[in-house]
Amino acid sequence: MKKLFLLISLITVTLATQAQEKKAKAPYDEALAKKLGADNYGMKMYVLVILKSGTNTTETKAKTDSLFAGHMANMGKMVEAQKLVVAGPMGKNDKNYRGIFVLNTKSIEEAKQLLESDPAIKAKLLEPELYNWYGSAALAEYLPFHDKIQKSSF
Repeated sequence: MKKLFLLISLITVTLATQAQEKKAKAPYDEALAKKLGADNYGMKMYVLVILKSGTNTTETKAKTDSLFAGHMANMGKMVEAQKLVVAGPMGKNDKNYRGIFVLNTKSIEEAKQLLESDPAIKAKLLEPELYNWYGSAALAEYLPFHDKIQKSSF
């Protein structure tokens, strides 16, 4: 019985793989690739920002809340400027990582300039680590769909 199950599983996986290989690849869209800044692989450089807990731990709750409200507003401005394509908080971890950004910038220097306007970073509640990151040029294309699935805002 085990051998029969294994054989059926193997056949199923093989057929599924063959079906996916036969599935037609979407045609190349040169205009879209150019618009998104894609290279020949459909990829481009971004800046990955890992936000860690900062050195400022002395602010009052009211001040911290105000600074984080400014942080969220700044994120909205970066989205509107098409500079922020991914953002989100991280779960509890032992590295004091708080969240990430993927910034649509060509350099770490440009990313640093964008982050200068973030009140939580300015106040040292958050500390950014910046890295060059190579990812799909289509990454930002999901953003218009987010509004369609977001029931509440922060």
